[in-house]
Amino acid sequence: MISEPSRYYAVELQALPSRIGQVRRIVSAHLRHWHLDTLVDHAVLGVTELLSNVHRHAQPDKRCTVEIELLLDRLTVSVRDHDPRIPRAAAPEPFDPVDALDALDAYERLATSGRGLAIVGALSESWGVRPCGADGKVVWFTLSAPPPVVPVDECAHAVYGALTDGPLASYGRFPVGAPLSTPIDPVLTPLTARSVPAGRAG
Repeated sequence: MISEPSRYYAVELQALPSRIGQVRRIVSAHLRHWHLDTLVDHAVLGVTELLSNVHRHAQPDKRCTVEIELLLDRLTVSVRDHDPRIPRAAAPEPFDPVDALDALDAYERLATSGRGLAIVGALSESWGVRPCGADGKVVWFTLSAPPPVVPVDECAHAVYGALTDGPLASYGRFPVGAPLSTPIDPVLTPLTARSVPAGRAG
């Protein structure tokens, strides 16, 4: 049974536009450090949406905690705030990046105007809300993590064939110039099995 996550990070903040941008960069840096580069875009967009919702809707304050947790092959991103009201997912607003300037501005506007939990649902494998009583709630989403890349150990230190030690130490050197078909030592052929008539065993 696994009792601890393999990777975990948490940060507390006020969900203000300037701080949301900082948290995006922090989450991105941690995922890259954990070799989860392929998840950076979705995780950053998801956490931006959740923090934007806190900025726009949470009462009585904007204090919250962002947590990222990698357990086996699943990354969970969650935001906890102090507003006990449960949010509802709405249809996302249309997003048309045809105009390059509008597309660039739209990315920057994500810090202050989240497009709703529908975006979080679209980019994640699963998401949900966990009430915490009068203390608030946790909104979370998960992403599937790629399998870890296991480094291949170099075999330079495992030299078999040395005659001084190791499993081949008892063997002598092969004589130079001897044909490969000539055995060095006599080869003992195994005894062939022969049938024994019944009653004559022994």
